[in-house]
Amino acid sequence: MSKVYTDTVTSTEASQDLTLGGSGDNVIVTAGATLKTNTIKDSGGNTLWTSDGSGNLSSVNAAMKGNMVLLSTQTASNAASVSFTSGIDNTYRLYIFKFIDLNPATDNACIKFNGSTDGGSNYNVTKTTTYFKAIHDEADTTTDVYYIASWDLAQSTADQGINVGTGSGSDESSAGELYLFNPASTTYVKHFYSRTMTLYAYDYVTDAFVGGYFNTTSAIDAVRFISSSGNFDGTIKMYGLG
Repeated sequence: MSKVYTDTVTSTEASQDLTLGGSGDNVIVTAGATLKTNTIKDSGGNTLWTSDGSGNLSSVNAAMKGNMVLLSTQTASNAASVSFTSGIDNTYRLYIFKFIDLNPATDNACIKFNGSTDGGSNYNVTKTTTYFKAIHDEADTTTDVYYIASWDLAQSTADQGINVGTGSGSDESSAGELYLFNPASTTYVKHFYSRTMTLYAYDYVTDAFVGGYFNTTSAIDAVRFISSSGNFDGTIKMYGLG
């Protein structure tokens, strides 16, 4: 078996195919070695997926869109808000936001969200929602499930709360997810729902459920998450599906 040692293998033209191995051969990347590329294509020249070079997929072949695709990750560090102003379009029919360890600087603050129809210039879309939660305290003295009328919205442009007041302690946080359906539609309203688990400021676990719709036929093209008071830390990831 012969070996070729080189730092670079390239063709004379940028659009020229470069073939490694022949028919029946296996091209092996050995343990410890790394194969890096931003675009993966099949033998017919069809792009399967493209990366932006930072670990995010900027495009995915339509035949592969049945699986959830990570589109963007935002990490808040003492931030007043986190906004997703790109990637929300007609590429996917469902967008999922996952909240990981959202910890407010202000005790008993909650996270709220809103949508935008102008790329994030304004977050004031009219919405109607419903809100209920289940609770259980650490002392095992209080358990309940109830609807909270004061937390729902009726044709309001205000931000919608998605959890309850999270404790600001170093070990206290919220985690959950928000589903936004077909935000690029210009025919229908935009439905959404969320479920969030929280270590409440008074040592309760709370399981909060929010559902509703943006009452607009304009496309929702940006989403913002904001603390009800002060800043917050944590990670929010946006995925596309379908």
